[in-house]
Amino acid sequence: MNFTKENFDRRRFLKSAAGILVLPSLESYASVKINKKPKAKAVVTIGTHLGWYRKGFYPEKAGYNYDMPELLKPIESHRKDFTIFSGLDHRAPNGHPSWTNFLCGKKPKSHSLDQIIADKIGEKSRFPSIRLTAGAGESSSTMSFTKRGTPLPVIQRPSILYKQLFLSKADVKLSEYMLKSNKSALDFVLEDARRLQKRVSKNDAEKLDEYFESMRSVEKRLNQKLSSINDPIATTDYKLPNYDPITPNLQMEASTLMYDLMALAIQTESTKVLSLYIHGLGQVFSIGGAPLKTGYHGLTHHGNDPVMIRDLMKIEKNHFKCLNGFLNQLKEKKDAEGNALLDSTLVLVGTGMGDSSRHDNSDLPTLIAGGGFKHGRHLHNDRKSKDSLLLGDLYITMQQQMGIETDRFSNASRNFNHLLV
Repeated sequence: MNFTKENFDRRRFLKSAAGILVLPSLESYASVKINKKPKAKAVVTIGTHLGWYRKGFYPEKAGYNYDMPELLKPIESHRKDFTIFSGLDHRAPNGHPSWTNFLCGKKPKSHSLDQIIADKIGEKSRFPSIRLTAGAGESSSTMSFTKRGTPLPVIQRPSILYKQLFLSKADVKLSEYMLKSNKSALDFVLEDARRLQKRVSKNDAEKLDEYFESMRSVEKRLNQKLSSINDPIATTDYKLPNYDPITPNLQMEASTLMYDLMALAIQTESTKVLSLYIHGLGQVFSIGGAPLKTGYHGLTHHGNDPVMIRDLMKIEKNHFKCLNGFLNQLKEKKDAEGNALLDSTLVLVGTGMGDSSRHDNSDLPTLIAGGGFKHGRHLHNDRKSKDSLLLGDLYITMQQQMGIETDRFSNASRNFNHLLV
């Protein structure tokens, strides 16, 4: 079935001598392909703030028999396990402030893909979602937003994530005490706010309603954590270094640790939804024992200077070396049925910045690995075609692959089922 040419209603109508017969919902005529048994159980979204150099990311040819582009050579051994997409975006505004379109769609800082999925299936895990960052220093930037557009905090220190994943008995008791204390404080705040809502203007009441929505989300997470506080806690032999590499120039070291911990989180079924925000500031990296010409951010504004492009690609290639280690682990680690984690884990790698040199948020380099999709190709989308697909159409198929019934994401309403499923 060609899903890009026709959309069928799931209900069909047959004319008969007695009138009209309404048939039951028919899977064969579904515009939304629904998996009775989800092929993907977990999703990982990885986004880089400063984009990917497109000429180093995109193959010259579409299809299966492409030459591996320079940036992706570190993951070449996984060629049959990923798909490269070019020509996709959300038709979002340009500029760094709109970078969050990556997971949010046409409207930056709106309900992000990871949180949409977490809202649907996150409660089935100990952590509805885990949000991480590397290279951000002590900043609080995020790429994850609630349904109300509230930015969600990220974990910057690997040691904090490690302690959350692998609690000691003493940690469990302390966590239970803290959760119950926060729950009591939240109940008091909500009660006070409800009384206030009766005495304010209509506009203020609407603002308070948004506040309630955010608080209900917090309350939901607290209740979920409390309900699972006494569940068996996973153990591991994995050892962290005795320091947290959180300074921006230690971004690669931080990324490696975060990837290790994400693989463990998936293996122990601690969560089904993870995100890693690869920040980009003015940090100067030393690669191969020599410092690069200028800082990371400065290199993205290369102005087609070949030396700056060369150094920028060194940084981005190192990001893919870190990713390669993660994909290796997902292939080596097994789930409860003995299958490789990569078979049931969707790994999305992308950005909200198509060309950082011009602050252009169109044509976003995108890659998806694993998750039970048919892989091995470079799929090029002609943005000028009247049948052009959107990045959101890919996100629809990702959700459907996880068993989530949906036919819309932001300004997108089609899918990539005919190409990936």
